[in-house]
Amino acid sequence: MAEPIREIQTFCALCRSRCGCRARVAGDRLLEIVADPTHPTGQALCAKGRASPELVSHPDRLTTPLKRTRPKTAADPGWQPIGWDQALDEIAAELTRIAREAGPEAVAFAVTSPSATAISDAGPWIERLIHAFGTPNNCNGTEICNWHKDHAHRFTTGAPIGVPDFANTGCIVLWGHNPSTSWLASAATAADARARGAKLIVVDPRKVGLAVKADRFLRVRPGSDGALALGIAGAMLAHGWYDRAFVRDWTNGPLLVDDASGKFVTAAALGLTDDDRLLAAWDARGARPVAYDPRSGAYLDAQAEPALDGVERLGAIACRTAFARYAALAAAWPPARVEQVTGVAAADVVETARLLFAHRPVSYHAWSGVGQHTNATQTDRAIALAMALTGSFDAPGGNLQPATVPVNDVANQDAAGADLIAPARAAKALGLTARPLGPARAGMIASDDLYRAVLERQPYAVRGLVGFGANLALSHADATRARAALQALEFHVQTDLFMTPTAAFADIVLPVASAWERQGLRVGFDVSQAGHELVQLRPALVAPRGEARGDVEIVFALAERLGLGAQFWHGDIEAAYRHYLAPSGVTLEALRDRPAGVRVALTPRPQKYRTDGFATPTRKLELYSERLLDHGQAPLPVYVEPAVGPVSRPDLAQRFPLVLTSTKAPQFCHSQHRNLPSLRRLVRDPTVELHPEAAAARRIADGDWVELATPQGCIRVRARLQSSLDEGVVVAQHGWWQGCADLGLPGYDAFSEHGANYNLVIGNQHSDPISGSVPHRSYLCEIRRLDA
Repeated sequence: MAEPIREIQTFCALCRSRCGCRARVAGDRLLEIVADPTHPTGQALCAKGRASPELVSHPDRLTTPLKRTRPKTAADPGWQPIGWDQALDEIAAELTRIAREAGPEAVAFAVTSPSATAISDAGPWIERLIHAFGTPNNCNGTEICNWHKDHAHRFTTGAPIGVPDFANTGCIVLWGHNPSTSWLASAATAADARARGAKLIVVDPRKVGLAVKADRFLRVRPGSDGALALGIAGAMLAHGWYDRAFVRDWTNGPLLVDDASGKFVTAAALGLTDDDRLLAAWDARGARPVAYDPRSGAYLDAQAEPALDGVERLGAIACRTAFARYAALAAAWPPARVEQVTGVAAADVVETARLLFAHRPVSYHAWSGVGQHTNATQTDRAIALAMALTGSFDAPGGNLQPATVPVNDVANQDAAGADLIAPARAAKALGLTARPLGPARAGMIASDDLYRAVLERQPYAVRGLVGFGANLALSHADATRARAALQALEFHVQTDLFMTPTAAFADIVLPVASAWERQGLRVGFDVSQAGHELVQLRPALVAPRGEARGDVEIVFALAERLGLGAQFWHGDIEAAYRHYLAPSGVTLEALRDRPAGVRVALTPRPQKYRTDGFATPTRKLELYSERLLDHGQAPLPVYVEPAVGPVSRPDLAQRFPLVLTSTKAPQFCHSQHRNLPSLRRLVRDPTVELHPEAAAARRIADGDWVELATPQGCIRVRARLQSSLDEGVVVAQHGWWQGCADLGLPGYDAFSEHGANYNLVIGNQHSDPISGSVPHRSYLCEIRRLDA
């Protein structure tokens, strides 16, 4: 007798989109995943989500803990199956020993991306383990993922990029972001907005996804986005296409800047007050200087009309307004110069500026296409400021700062609200000294800093590594250095679904349950305000394969053995969830009764800055950042060429004349899923896209195997011709290592020039001076046809 089919409302955790869906299950078999249009993120479901049954049942899944019995340099690790108790006991013993001998900072964690894996279910609990253990070192790839939009943005607005309100917008800007690949729920809402008449501007080297529907597609040279943003802003300012009242009242544009020091002019320096904490502006109405209090965000004379320009000297002080300085920087990028540097036609620069102003409010999103360059932080600033000129910040139809369901901060605080990690310990984060404003401030370290600490013991030795799904060898630059570091570790434990090239160097490997085999608690879905109001508990749909366990279960069991049980409710995960949810008023019982989720009614407050100000040092949106200046960085978003590009390195460009960038294949999440036949059938081989003219000059035909060579190394991929690219730009994919036995397709050696690991050919030698981002998307290369 056939087993009855159950249909369960749930959500897919495989990527940032977290699409609402319905699962069809028979007994212990996951049969199908389909979209659930009743969910805020359920309008569609991608091929990856639909392939979930293949992922769950894949024969190559890790199903039991494994222990290495041979050296890390051996071709065969000699894996020995062991039980969970032995594995956890040995892991805890090794981590405790290293922490006792060298401090907890000598153990680093490497946590995979919550935007491209199902780790988000466990994210707060893994962070809690990291902080309770006492290490400030989590290598989580934020500098090449979300840091710029979520953290660098704060240098300008005091807040993350926010949620684009596509439903009410007049103009959408997608800058270095293809939501059709990386955020399907957002792509669906953007497409709906386009269909109802919203204008669409796409900035990207590739004309893909929603770019084919764009009113303006700006094909930018990879890494030159900052120049383009300044040029667009310059055109907006030159034509008066900007919200002057917003800029005057809500940015720090009126504040006076000393030409000599670059610092804000204080009211005390002008004899207005003895309080040197007050700053100064020029009152156009009273024709006199006026004091400004950055603590309250108010001018001391409430009737003052702060001037945006027209000031050059006050007494002995040569000074200009912050706005005048920004306007001068933008004016230095006229459309003709922008075209010369970026490849975007001068007429398109001007028309884009007009569209932004004429079709306000403007909502925008920028992601990895902006963040994976050596100039990423200032590029983010340049884009944020250009968008700010429209006056759309936190306004309906702009980028909203949504109201969110309140929960306890389990990642950083104990039950009493005290910090889990002491400030003195947090100050030891790798990379913090070199980049004090970067991700290391929050304990998020760059892979190159990790490798330096392992291989060169600088600034101190890292001897142990706890990996939660992070595939460093495939997802971070300089795979050769990654291999050396992984081999040199004294102890390494890795959790994963499959034996990845990174896991292959571990001393102990732990099998992880897939998202469909464990429960997952989600508070808020990022796509809209309605999404943020939803709390959902995803049930385990089928039993874990073999002895696999969920990440949260692993965290709590390991914490007990590390002597941290009191911080983890003595292993009671349900009690931990209840503590997490307590401020929300949502109970586990209610969530289990309503698998579609529980909605918490919230009251959003658009334009909160009108009462609260901005969370910046001046309490205004910052055109000019004295904070960056104080740390040796440009206070304005000055454009700097990519460090490994044709302008910066003409010597290298002679041998490597093509600009190399990279992209995600929509069929795969980073280095995952290429072993699933329904997906691999769609993309059988690693590829590089190049223009037909560039291919013809190299005697390359579509489908030829080619060598992709950079100053760092070389790999082999298959050529695909793409006429929409610039002739000097080529586009490759990262993440290739898995084979697909069902289709007879090979895997690839992650460390061989005969393989296809993109990060074997990208170096870590140059990085963004603030964030540490490396040039995954703006490098130099050459392509050669392989005859055999």
